Amino acid sequence: MEVVVTGIGLISSLGKNLETSWENLILDRIGISLQQPFSELTARPLALIDEQPTHAIELTQLAVAAALKDSGLESPLPDCGVVIGSSRSQQAVWEELLKSKVKSQKSKPETGDRRRETRAIFLPQPPQLPQLCSSTPEFSETLPNAIATVAARQIGATGIVSSPMAACATGIWAIAQGSLLIETGQCQRAIVGAVEVPITPLTLAGFGQMGALATTGAYPFDLHREGLVLGEGASVLVLESAQAAQQRSAKVYGRVLGFGLTNDAFHATQPEPTGKSAIAAIQQCLDRSNLTLKDIGYIHAHGTATQLNDKREAQIIQDLFPHGVPVSSTKGATGHTLGASGAIGAAFCLMALRHQILPPCTGLRSPQFDLDLIVTSRKAALRHSLCLSFGFGGQNAVLALGK
Repeated sequence: MEVVVTGIGLISSLGKNLETSWENLILDRIGISLQQPFSELTARPLALIDEQPTHAIELTQLAVAAALKDSGLESPLPDCGVVIGSSRSQQAVWEELLKSKVKSQKSKPETGDRRRETRAIFLPQPPQLPQLCSSTPEFSETLPNAIATVAARQIGATGIVSSPMAACATGIWAIAQGSLLIETGQCQRAIVGAVEVPITPLTLAGFGQMGALATTGAYPFDLHREGLVLGEGASVLVLESAQAAQQRSAKVYGRVLGFGLTNDAFHATQPEPTGKSAIAAIQQCLDRSNLTLKDIGYIHAHGTATQLNDKREAQIIQDLFPHGVPVSSTKGATGHTLGASGAIGAAFCLMALRHQILPPCTGLRSPQFDLDLIVTSRKAALRHSLCLSFGFGGQNAVLALGK
């Protein structure tokens, strides 16, 4: 069964809607600036939507509402599937809860064994658990799957609801799962995508400890790239069977042709050096999409601007596409939105298919690799594109989209 995209809700540091984000991307504008919302940390380049970090639930609701409006659908949609994921989900909320707990403990006079009091900060006493685990909506909205269940309530969906979590491959995973729901006849439409609000003290400290964060900006595939820039963002797509879309005369951005999902089974954070599992994901995607390597007219690369990712990804593209294919990463403009990055990349691929314009590899000044990297946006007769995502834990996800 053919699956098409009939609506897109996109919010990023480039703009609070699809059109603004796309326009700024094509104009090679950057949604990254040097800032720091947390006084205990030093300033770094970040891609915030607003001046302060956004809340995941609010961002989800805005993206879902925008996608539905764009598709021409109205709630309630009881038979609509929901597959919206995140790699961090409500981590910011839990950090705030822990911070409040620590402050509360510190305000009490020191008595008894200090080690036991420190342990109590992180492990609540049994009598407190029933109160913490109450069935109030406030508690349920702090759970990892909250963004999907909130979206389901928002549109009145009473069918299948899923919230995948696959590191930076989450967005493509969600689109793949939603596509399968329609292909197998479990529903005629689904809202899919990913939401990420990763700018928290713990996430910043963690990536900083790894040495993965840039100091001035994100420069994918550049000789002088410094590392990634964390960014907020959400991308929600409305998928429908081609028949359902045709019956209501819906506009169509493009087709979901196929996907490939593999794992390196190699390391917690480092990519497998030969790229064999990533290559397998690309080949799997092409086979499912009935495409050949030469059918691909554009690759939206993962392109995090880290040393290891860009080197391996460039080598994979060079090996598989020796004839050359236009390539760009948009993380130099939006920052790295982690789990949402693949869904945002898919939205940009769909806009490229619709407008026949390839977005630039923002931040690229001195290319290090022998690729057809798009320095400035260019017109193209585009029919098929690939979107690549590679995540921690060796997650590889590839999505093929068609005009």
